[in-house]
Amino acid sequence: MFKPKGAFSGFSVDDLARAKEFYTRTLGVTMTDEGVGARLHLPGGTTVFTYPKADHQAATFTILNFQVDDIDEAVDELTSRGVRFHHYENSDPKGIMRGKEQNMGPNIAWFNDPAGNFLAVLED
Repeated sequence: MFKPKGAFSGFSVDDLARAKEFYTRTLGVTMTDEGVGARLHLPGGTTVFTYPKADHQAATFTILNFQVDDIDEAVDELTSRGVRFHHYENSDPKGIMRGKEQNMGPNIAWFNDPAGNFLAVLED
């Protein structure tokens, strides 16, 4: 019978040093080197492994969601740190989709890491 003792997720990047700079300095996430990659220590105690891949292709879906108490504050802070948010048909000028007001889920805003992977901040 299959009985795993744990599990974690991972994703690739095209430049590990640049990813470390972004995740630690821009997003404030702690990272530790581990083998060929690095482990992101996320709020709440979970971890994700990231590794360099020469033929990296950015994820076209959200790989990490950062939950926040105030999405406007989070978007403003990240914007001041150089993060550029995506703007979609239903998003406001900051790039926030106001799902709560539209009865369509949480307030959420998407952006990319330096490798092009999709990330989001959301207020649920």
